Amino acid sequence: MKFQFGFDGDKQETQEPLKIQHTHADTPYVLAKHLQSIFSKLPSYQPIVVICVGTDRSTGDSLGPLVGSHLNRITSLRNLHLFGTLDEPVHAMNLTETMETIREQFDNPFVVAVDACLGQVASVGCIQVAHGPLKPGAGVNKDLPPVGDIHVTGIVNVGGFMEYFVLQNTRLSLVMNMATVIGEALHAAIRRAQTYSSGVTPALNVKFE
Repeated sequence: MKFQFGFDGDKQETQEPLKIQHTHADTPYVLAKHLQSIFSKLPSYQPIVVICVGTDRSTGDSLGPLVGSHLNRITSLRNLHLFGTLDEPVHAMNLTETMETIREQFDNPFVVAVDACLGQVASVGCIQVAHGPLKPGAGVNKDLPPVGDIHVTGIVNVGGFMEYFVLQNTRLSLVMNMATVIGEALHAAIRRAQTYSSGVTPALNVKFE
């Protein structure tokens, strides 16, 4: 069984990373369009696995599980497989086990990793999409395996000093709003890419509930 968590440069052309403030009016559309351009290059039979990393025990680190729970509520897309919700989070203690489960269940999945991160003051509130694996826990000095063919991260607070304290004292409203934008964009992008592969190209609608 062929499986990888890192991006294979031979499979498709890479795109420039996207970084956009979540409060901009056109962010949901821009984010969804960027993701859809990635997913549309995948074979229709290739499963998409979304791993939302984090824990609800820390406000700042709850971005991933919030995205996962949002996706779990709104989607029934074929070929989309979700790991990491508020009820069943994927975190430092079970990430390796989760990756082993994915290896056993799926043949050559395309893995999307979602996680929170810390950054500069001017970047707080930004959502980033980039090719290649995510390195969970790097901002808080945890040695965890890299995961993802692409990764989507949300900069929830300022890094560089007392990271655990900063994550614990991140505003929940910011994290929830970012999670909604990411979840809706992922859903819209995957839905449109899957519909496009079947010969129909619907409008790229991103709606908020």
